[in-house]
Amino acid sequence: MRNTVLTRVNTHDRFLLGIVRHDRFRVVLMIVAAVVATIAGLLLPGALADAVDAAIAGRPSLPPVLWLLTLGCAEIAADVVGGILTARVTASGTAWLRRRLSRHLAALGTSSRFADGDAVSRLTTDCTGAGGVASILVQLGSALVVSTGAVILLALLDWRLALVFLGSVPVALWLARSHLRLTADDVSAYQRVSGELSARLLDAVGGLRTIAAAGIADREADRVLRPLPRLSAAGAGMWRTQARMVWKAGLLLPAVELAVLAAAGFGVLAGRLSVGDMLAALGYVALGMSLVGQVPLLTSLSRARSCAGRLAEVLETPLPAEGTFRLPAGPGRIELRGAGTDGILHDVDLTVEGGSTVAIVGRSGSGKSALAGLLGGLRPADDGEVLLDGVPMRRVRAEELRAAVGYAFERPTLLGTTVADAVAYGSWAGLVAVERACRAAHVHDLVVRLPEGYRNPLDRTPLSGGEAQRVGLARALVRGPRLLVLDDATASLDTVTEARVESAIEQALPGRTRVVVTHRVSTACRADRVVWLDAGRIRATAPHDVLWADAAYRAVFTEDGGR
Repeated sequence: MRNTVLTRVNTHDRFLLGIVRHDRFRVVLMIVAAVVATIAGLLLPGALADAVDAAIAGRPSLPPVLWLLTLGCAEIAADVVGGILTARVTASGTAWLRRRLSRHLAALGTSSRFADGDAVSRLTTDCTGAGGVASILVQLGSALVVSTGAVILLALLDWRLALVFLGSVPVALWLARSHLRLTADDVSAYQRVSGELSARLLDAVGGLRTIAAAGIADREADRVLRPLPRLSAAGAGMWRTQARMVWKAGLLLPAVELAVLAAAGFGVLAGRLSVGDMLAALGYVALGMSLVGQVPLLTSLSRARSCAGRLAEVLETPLPAEGTFRLPAGPGRIELRGAGTDGILHDVDLTVEGGSTVAIVGRSGSGKSALAGLLGGLRPADDGEVLLDGVPMRRVRAEELRAAVGYAFERPTLLGTTVADAVAYGSWAGLVAVERACRAAHVHDLVVRLPEGYRNPLDRTPLSGGEAQRVGLARALVRGPRLLVLDDATASLDTVTEARVESAIEQALPGRTRVVVTHRVSTACRADRVVWLDAGRIRATAPHDVLWADAAYRAVFTEDGGR
């Protein structure tokens, strides 16, 4: 157990160091600015002492005053430059993390085990938290150097004062250690529950119309906000720990200053110290206690480590193995041998002949979309094998598999700047091919009526559910695939329009293999063969007319509202 924890800690710290190394040049400049500010800050109390002693003694005070002003200006300038660099480094680190995480999540695809809302939380909150680690480390390092340097200068001024100050060090270390220990668990819990809350909220936002139609807004709000007490408890725990640290540190600083001031007073009476030296001693004490005053940075560091752990969890998730085989020419024949996905499909044996149309039917939750995903290579099989024209899909190059398979969904997400971009997305087809695909999907007449036709901005193109489905279908057709997978992609069309679309697809892409997930009797009737799923297993495979004699088969369409 201990080894596992240490491994996790080391992984998180290595990840944080990787963020620091990402923008080395600016980080080095930030360190240089911090060094200048640190040196100037450490020299300021001594310069102030010289100026005060010169004024009291009646000596010329202009040189020490000018030196004091120079140090003050240098510290201010270094702090300004450091602040600018801190913002740039933090922004650069956050952007770098978001690019890495976005690419990895996209590469994971449907095999990702991270919920949408949780992934969004990691891309936003966690990347921001971890992206600022370089500035946190530089500030903490600067505070450590300042504190150490102040103690050394205090010892050079009077070793007795240094001994008085060092008496507070064990207390300060105990405060910092207890703060980090108590904060770590609360920060981790806060990040975890925040991701869960984001996932629930994203689900609710995606289903607003359904929620409103069902009249369950209050119940859904309760579901989304159910993790809120745990989030509040974690947040309150962090603030309680920080509040205890703040008031303890707030008491420690004046207590140490009072002790050092008293010791310095005895030094002045004994003639060892001057009035200026007393002022310098107080300045060194304030600088020496600066590390204790960086309580928010300790909390930020703990949060950055927690964020880094959540990001590393995603980036260390293995990507699906990339195929290396070229896909030979073929009719689009698919074969499943004992294929299955964990918890959904089990031991599926199925052959879809090239050029045929197969309908997949079954009750809700029977695994229809999962089977369509296996047949089209959208998701890898956890068990068994899936072959396209005799080649295992997991071994085929990703770009060739994408070109060979066209996918259309019940609720397509349309991406791109214009309507033409949305149709050509992923294939980069020309306008002629885009128009041909839209004609086959029976959406061309709609597009040409738009103010700018195919160049109409997508965000200014109002589409109904059926129209969006047809644009999504055109996107699948524009590839000219050998295998077309329609996952309830015509569910929003009336039966007449659906039949016309199917006829147009057959004319545009003759001889293509088609896999159609459907709830409609009419669609199943037009298929060459029907695959009847029940609880993740194939119950029967036969033409629709043969299966229709089974009352249980007829009940599938009755329960799902098929027409």
